[in-house]
Amino acid sequence: MPSKQRKIAMMGYRSVGKSSLIIQFVEGQFVDSYDPTIENTFTKFIRLNSTEYEVKLVDTAGQDEYSIFPLQYSMDFHGYVLVYSITSSKSFQIVQIIYDKLLDMVGKIHVPIVLVGNKTDLHLERKISTEEGKRLAEKWNAAFVETSAKRNESVTDMFHAMLSEIERSDGHIPEKSGCSIC
Repeated sequence: MPSKQRKIAMMGYRSVGKSSLIIQFVEGQFVDSYDPTIENTFTKFIRLNSTEYEVKLVDTAGQDEYSIFPLQYSMDFHGYVLVYSITSSKSFQIVQIIYDKLLDMVGKIHVPIVLVGNKTDLHLERKISTEEGKRLAEKWNAAFVETSAKRNESVTDMFHAMLSEIERSDGHIPEKSGCSIC
């Protein structure tokens, strides 16, 4: 049986770790340097609940409150990972603005979303509590994961949650199982 193709956009404020999360997931390494992204696409094959997926991850440029939601991200995407840094109140505010713009552009009431609080390795600099992230995700009816791209904590869980959200929105509720990387 051929792989199910899924296209996912990673969105958030600049320097929250969108690229680092993708590179950690796809290549298994952490890139410490910051090089602003314009747009990159990465592909990874994943097996989840006995289904093979070809996941295209689109790493987007950092958005801010003045950014116009890019039209190309409103079509042909199966889900969205909205990332903020737990060390930045501004990035938490921006992710809420991105969410509102996303719903306006996509025109759907429910869009498969995973809200991600990244940089848990910087817990001493935490500004956004886990509870705040959970509350926002519940309000959006989205999945929530806290991650550390640097320590590779919950990075795979984030993409597993994204695929599960996509399947749920398509009316397929996958049975609880692990995610294995091919």
